[in-house]
Amino acid sequence: MKKAILATKVGMTQIFDEDGTLTPVTVLQAGPCVVTQIKTEENDGYNAVQVGFGDTREKLLNQPQKGQFDKAEVSYKKYLQEFRFENAADYELKQEIKADIFAAGDKIDATAISKGKGFQGAIKRHGQHRGPMAHGSKYHRHAGSNGSSSNPSKVFKGKGMPGQMGAVKVTVQNLEIVRVDAENNLLLVKGSVPGPKKGLVTIKETVKA
Repeated sequence: MKKAILATKVGMTQIFDEDGTLTPVTVLQAGPCVVTQIKTEENDGYNAVQVGFGDTREKLLNQPQKGQFDKAEVSYKKYLQEFRFENAADYELKQEIKADIFAAGDKIDATAISKGKGFQGAIKRHGQHRGPMAHGSKYHRHAGSNGSSSNPSKVFKGKGMPGQMGAVKVTVQNLEIVRVDAENNLLLVKGSVPGPKKGLVTIKETVKA
């Protein structure tokens, strides 16, 4: 991996190409990220670049976090993340990573925490079918039978049942960047990107290229 950046989700819109084709896009506020630490094989056992994103107040940080930013002599950041770049040695402390590292046509993988849906039934969560809706059936939307009787006398692991839905880490691969606004650090990505508005999104060059 040679290119990656942290972003926040602004929302969705649509744009027109030169030939008039309408494309739905997700707008991402990508960076600027600042390099807060460079990890090397000699000191840490692996090569990586640690970046910070999103300004925050000093009172919201604990002492270890505050000391890390003070040592790097950068402003306090809300998010910290490591990227194992192949060219990690080319980066310098306090260097800024902006949206212009990507270009229109690049393929990326987007990772974020999906929207939380709360506790949901088996129909919404797993797409199961409902029962008859007649008044006498008494079986409409519940999950149905969960296990056998004497054999095997248990419910197998992995059975689709009601439970917490959403709020998990999701990666959507091979998305295409339609447009890059380097001046405002915006990326316009074709299609949908996981997560709510203002949520943190990790953008990396795709592993499927």
